Order: sequence, then structure tokens, then C-alpha cells
Amino acid sequence: MPRNIAILDAYVPTILLLFLAGALFTWLFDRVLALTGLYRVVWHPALFRASLLVCVCGLLGLAVYR
Repeated sequence: MPRNIAILDAYVPTILLLFLAGALFTWLFDRVLALTGLYRVVWHPALFRASLLVCVCGLLGLAVYR
């Protein structure tokens, strides 16, 4: 996979696109967790959301750059 992708003649790092995809996936997963009420068993929801974003983006980065 290339390290940079050209979008409208501007080079964008691949990791930025992975972060945006990870943020979208995390937001969707967060909505599902909120609608099902599973945040009642989470100690600190904001910390859980941040950790989830880091884990998802890390997994996407490992999948692409491996």
C-alpha cells in the first residue's frame, strides 16, 4: 500500500484516511452501544470511547501496513 494517496492533486497520508475510517466506525459502534444501553456497565464512557478509537485505528493501521 502506498504511503501517500493523491486526492485532487494533493498528497494525503494513508494513515490520515485510516484514522477517518476508524473514527467513522467508532462513531457507528458508539451509537450502537448507546442505543442498547451497554454504557451502563462501563466505568468511564468517555475514556472507553477514546480507547475504542485508539484500538480501531491501531488495528486498521496494522492491517494495512503489514
